Amino acid sequence: MRNKILSTLIGLAFVGGAQATDITERLVVPEGFTIEPYALDVDNARQMALSDTGIVYVGSRKAGKIHALIDADKNGQAERKVLIAEGLNMPSGIAFKGGDLYVAEIERIVRFKDIDKSLDKAEMEVVFDQLPDKRHHGWKFIRFSPQGDLIIPVGVPCNVCEEDPEFGLIYSLDMDTKEVTTLATGVRNSVGFDYHPQTGNLWFSDNGRDMMGDDIPPCEINVITEQGQHFGFPYFHGGTIADPEFGKGKNMSDYVQPALNLGAHVAPLGIHFYTGEQFPQTYKNQLFVAEHGSWNRSKKAGYRVMMAHVEGDKVTGYTPFITGFMENEETFGRPVAMIQMPDGSMLVSDDYANAVYRVQYNKK
Repeated sequence: MRNKILSTLIGLAFVGGAQATDITERLVVPEGFTIEPYALDVDNARQMALSDTGIVYVGSRKAGKIHALIDADKNGQAERKVLIAEGLNMPSGIAFKGGDLYVAEIERIVRFKDIDKSLDKAEMEVVFDQLPDKRHHGWKFIRFSPQGDLIIPVGVPCNVCEEDPEFGLIYSLDMDTKEVTTLATGVRNSVGFDYHPQTGNLWFSDNGRDMMGDDIPPCEINVITEQGQHFGFPYFHGGTIADPEFGKGKNMSDYVQPALNLGAHVAPLGIHFYTGEQFPQTYKNQLFVAEHGSWNRSKKAGYRVMMAHVEGDKVTGYTPFITGFMENEETFGRPVAMIQMPDGSMLVSDDYANAVYRVQYNKK
């Protein structure tokens, strides 16, 4: 349904350098849901993290900033925004654990201790500095595993290439010993992952290579079922499409097939398994996917939030959840990531509209 409240509230916000008057009026969610602003004017909003006290922290990429969003009266809209840090090196990925905020820059992981109590006075310390410093696909999404390790992806610094083993992977970092364990290889550029609430397996998005045309190769959703699995890059794309340069002499059966092939160039970023009680039961344990949208396609694709229907580790369907970020080749917003709030509502970040939206279901 169309939400006219948002149009009024965001009427004078700046989107992509131009004044926006109707972006949120365009956003469409399924019947029974509403989408409203949680916070506006949040520079380049990317991954979000929720603290134990309910403060929402937001990373950025090009802006180099970390913000805190505070909804003190719990009315579903942040009334205060605090700049935690600026001048960071693409701090896209953030995670909260034990009262501390962890931030992934290109080449290191930093920490702000007791962040809720310090906010604009927070002091930063480096906790791990052994990451590659290549900026191409160097920005990150991070998350703590159920066992307490920090999950970190390292994208390849190219469109397509054979690189050394420190690139094209997802690994876990033991926060005590600083030892790393490779979880997956053959990953071009993952900027989103989440653990299946029932199987415990790690699912991740992966952005497909460019310059093979409008319609190939597909972007992917993958699932790790065994430690160290290889997901095909740069030899195969979408599981079965041999790379014209690197696929020669390779066998696709040597690599893990995607759980779901998406459209080419739709750029899936954040993914999130919904585990709350507010949405209808048909949404429980289903996977939301933020398709950030294409930049190199003759006709744009993506620019929406989708829902993958999941049974165990199999995808049985893929349907729209939020649309309206793009229409007739004009971009109004680009969804990035989702987090679930304690009441079961869901926040969605938008780095193009510089906004965070709140989606809730209105029980009858």
